[in-house]
Amino acid sequence: MTNIAICGANGRMGHNIYNCIVERDDCTAVAGIDLYTKQYADFPIVETPAQLPVNPDVIIDFSNPASLDGLLDYCLSTGTPLVIGATGYDDGQIAAIKAASQQIPVFFTFNMSLGINLLVELAKKAASVLGDSFDIEIVEKHHNQKIDAPSGTAIMLANAINETLDNSKHYVYDRHSRRQKREKSEIGMHAIRGGTIVGEHDVIFAGHDEVITLSHSAASKGVFAAGAVNAAVFLKDKPAGLYDMSQLV
Repeated sequence: MTNIAICGANGRMGHNIYNCIVERDDCTAVAGIDLYTKQYADFPIVETPAQLPVNPDVIIDFSNPASLDGLLDYCLSTGTPLVIGATGYDDGQIAAIKAASQQIPVFFTFNMSLGINLLVELAKKAASVLGDSFDIEIVEKHHNQKIDAPSGTAIMLANAINETLDNSKHYVYDRHSRRQKREKSEIGMHAIRGGTIVGEHDVIFAGHDEVITLSHSAASKGVFAAGAVNAAVFLKDKPAGLYDMSQLV
């Protein structure tokens, strides 16, 4: 049995994670962390990790980057594994996550969906086959409450493609001020925000007289919750290290 604490417990993803946990028999929610401490289930919710009344086997974080320092301090002091599913981290915070993984198990990915991580592998394969003969563009769509743009998933896709192509590409996020032809070395990334779109990602390979589009669409946040809970069960009792969805795909 894996005892899980949910950071961001009163957010929409926190509720989705709880709903996923209660449908399983290999894990249970023992505590929550959230500035809004209203209790909605049979576990306590506290404002900070330091106030947790029990030591969980794993913490799942789907809050926001502002919570990172407190989470890392707690997990490093207690040896608690950490699953990070939030996005919007800056370079310094990502460096701190990687440094923490040298002492504790950390599961860190920009997207917890199994389907998205399959999309990453398909995009890498397409890039290796098509090489520089096709232009590459990434279009992502999310709800109107999402703050960061482009999405962490779009960046993850671009990085995977770029690594496959020996990091020969650079990213272009905005074309309205560019009065020039598209360069072969570009990967274009475009963000759309509107309504209640959960998450859609298209990777477009545009060549001479043909276009290949790889797509993924999430119909609910449940797919991300399921991935996060799978990651938490996987991470329990693992040695220190940085883990991601490639170990689960």
